Amino acid sequence: MSDWLEILREQAETGAQMAREVPATLANPDISRDQVKKLFAALEQQAEFVEQLREVLEANDFEPEVLVAAEALEEQYAELAASAAERLRQMRQSTSQS
Repeated sequence: MSDWLEILREQAETGAQMAREVPATLANPDISRDQVKKLFAALEQQAEFVEQLREVLEANDFEPEVLVAAEALEEQYAELAASAAERLRQMRQSTSQS
């Protein structure tokens, strides 16, 4: 059986790093539309993975605080993905207005 708590801990570390790096990356004026699309796809994939992890934790009757941590991480990735989607929308709008 996998060490689900260790996987969650690793994902939380990655999530903390992404929370620092993604806003700076999206604020870069030289970022391309393709880079934003790839970042969005990666964040969506990460959110889906954490959702699956949360479901496994729930199915294995982990403590409520573990589930809350998994849910918070899932939300964090969803918010980061939403920020990438918003940046992409802004880029499309500025291109169409040019």
